[in-house]
Amino acid sequence: MPQTLVLNSVGTVLYAKDAPLVPALQSYWLAIHVTAAASSEGILVTSSVFTMLFLIRQRYDVAIATPDKRIRFPVSMGARLPSPETLDKVAYRTVAFAFPIYTFGVIAGAIWAEAAWGRYWGWDPKETWAFIAWVIYAAYLHARATAGWKGRSAAWINLLGFGAMTFNFFVVNIVISGLHSYAGLN
Repeated sequence: MPQTLVLNSVGTVLYAKDAPLVPALQSYWLAIHVTAAASSEGILVTSSVFTMLFLIRQRYDVAIATPDKRIRFPVSMGARLPSPETLDKVAYRTVAFAFPIYTFGVIAGAIWAEAAWGRYWGWDPKETWAFIAWVIYAAYLHARATAGWKGRSAAWINLLGFGAMTFNFFVVNIVISGLHSYAGLN
């Protein structure tokens, strides 16, 4: 049911008529930038799913250890999940795999921006939020690698990065106007 609502809103509310490409979009760097950004963001979303499953499994383990506590959904799903350590490790490795691709996507976007607009970085809202998400994921990887953060602390940083990416994808694309506003939705 939720998928139907999302697909319906994409087809009706978020629909924009196609038009000829503006000159700024006629570059092979655009394809490289968008492919790298979209691929890495998809992988980072996968990491956030593993992180959410980690938190569910961890809460399930705490609920099992407390005999008088009633286990409710979604915590009850924890019985079917792998160990929290496994989920935490997979989430970390997924971010470690996606982060260089995301970094390359941001750099490719800067190269494309210089060719299209005559500058590498302009603090456009989309650029700014991509940078914020990049810094959060860099902090996540740094905390895991150097400070040895694992478990809940690292999970919340990962979910903060997911929140920044989601904000960038929906709010910045639809509500805030900037150089990346090509769809005519705002």
